Amino acid sequence: MDILIEQEIALHQYEVRQNKLEVTRLLHPSFREVGVSGRSYDFECIQLEFSVQLLLYKSVFVDEFGEFSHFAKRSSIWVLSDTQWQMKYHQGSSCEPFALNF
Repeated sequence: MDILIEQEIALHQYEVRQNKLEVTRLLHPSFREVGVSGRSYDFECIQLEFSVQLLLYKSVFVDEFGEFSHFAKRSSIWVLSDTQWQMKYHQGSSCEPFALNF
């Protein structure tokens, strides 16, 4: 689960999103996304099969003034392809503000 969380966080980083090799490594060829941008925390990982994991978490965008917005609930499906995990699907849905657990 830790590797999935690390890779999910990496995909939220501008530098990673701009690196074609990293994006290709992390995203499954049939990857699809529905969502909004934000920082992530509070992860729950559910094993659907040995090589398929569902990662659930909440995110919030923090602007340069420390203000919070774009609260969302997120889910990603990760599949083990050969020896590496790749995200195959992601969805983010807006939600009511929630308590932050930093």
